[in-house]
Amino acid sequence: MTPTTPPVHSAKAGAKAQATLALLWERIRRQGDMPGFTKAINAILASMRGEDERDFSMSDTVLTDPVLTQKVLRLANSAMYAAFGQRVDTISKAVMVLGTETIGHLALGLKLIEELSRSTPDTEAAHIEMEKAVLAGMVAQQLAIDARSRDPEEAVVCSILHSLGRMMLTFYMPERWSQMREAAGEGREHLAAEAVLGMSMEEVGRATATHWGLPRNLVAGMRRVEPSERGEGFGHEDWLAALGTMSTQAADALWADDEAGAAQVALLAEQFAPMLGLTPDGILGAIDKAKVEAAADLTIAPLAKPQERNARQLDADRKRMAGNKILMAGVADMRDASPTATAGQMISMALETMHKGLSFTRSFAFLRNRREGRYSARLGLGDEVKPMLPLLAFDDTYEPNVFHAALASDRVIFIENARDAKFATKLPGWWKGTLSTARCFVVIPLSAHGQPAGFIYGDWDDTFPQVILSQTEFALLNDLRGLVVRTVEKRHQLEAIATRV
Repeated sequence: MTPTTPPVHSAKAGAKAQATLALLWERIRRQGDMPGFTKAINAILASMRGEDERDFSMSDTVLTDPVLTQKVLRLANSAMYAAFGQRVDTISKAVMVLGTETIGHLALGLKLIEELSRSTPDTEAAHIEMEKAVLAGMVAQQLAIDARSRDPEEAVVCSILHSLGRMMLTFYMPERWSQMREAAGEGREHLAAEAVLGMSMEEVGRATATHWGLPRNLVAGMRRVEPSERGEGFGHEDWLAALGTMSTQAADALWADDEAGAAQVALLAEQFAPMLGLTPDGILGAIDKAKVEAAADLTIAPLAKPQERNARQLDADRKRMAGNKILMAGVADMRDASPTATAGQMISMALETMHKGLSFTRSFAFLRNRREGRYSARLGLGDEVKPMLPLLAFDDTYEPNVFHAALASDRVIFIENARDAKFATKLPGWWKGTLSTARCFVVIPLSAHGQPAGFIYGDWDDTFPQVILSQTEFALLNDLRGLVVRTVEKRHQLEAIATRV
């Protein structure tokens, strides 16, 4: 495959292009050179280039940014990267797990969006272009994961950069953007770029990336390509260019969330499948996952249904606030009851408190029968849970899945996305056959004297907005768990005394 050849400019067009770039650099400088961005990318790139103490340099760079620190740790602990049962709590360990290239690309993508968001004038066009770029990055990430790319975060930043020219123009040269829109029509601005700017929007983006000193592979991957079969010499940079082109066009088609856009996405999947090394159905499946992510993260895209989503989120926030009060009241009630309550009563109180306090769709209390060597659900709350109880049982022999991992570690485990394809191997067959409608779930292990005695399980389906448990909620869950465990241990102690007597 050969790269798209830039148009040949006349001397007049070349002068106009130079004037366009000179004005762009001046406006960027006037607005503070994208405050912090140049400094940040220089530090990130230095850490990626292999200077002495490369890993230490990357750790230091990440730790200066709390938001990046959080994202790196979250990525390192995701099902895609983390060794099962392993918890990554430090950036130094995250660098070992992810590698400096992956973290560098994650940081570049994050910094680009963060600084463009901060620098943008309050124009709808600028916000739309930024969200389309973010959506393109989401599509690229899902496709790169399915294609088993060596670095999905590289694909994300490269796809975001495909829209860099459009973003720079809407952010810094809105009057030129308006001229192109008036000349060619909304959504067809690129057709008037040569006349107004003396250069294409792609060239504006690549000139900006070069001006910032971004890595050559990212700049090379920013070119637009036409779909075709893989030719001789097709390499990684060609694949990045194809992915960025397809992701950017898919984001544009997905934006309005209408039938015409869906038809265009299906056509793109068919056209680009040979170049990306994926099936059309595989591409559409990856894009469906990106749409779910976009609906949760974007703010103005019709795809995200912002008014509807904001109303749901407001309702969910109210429920969470009320739910935390329920959890706190439950902790107090269980503490008062603990001197006389049985272990069964305490488990029942904990299950009810957690179910109401966290607005679980379904919740179950599993107990271990040592003689039979099995865990089985004894109590359940939620719609239509009773028929499920006989099906919710499994052997206590260790298997490498999320439930045995929670029991072995004796730590509360929260699974944010149970539908992540990379996480499928960590979910046991009994869960897939009964509870797979859950989008996310939590496992609260119950151990007595260091030995698993059971656990409480709760999940949320798609009717509840995206869930991220707060530190307060984790603390309250651990308080409830501690009260149950102490009662179970006390019962075991009494049984031991009775046996000796």
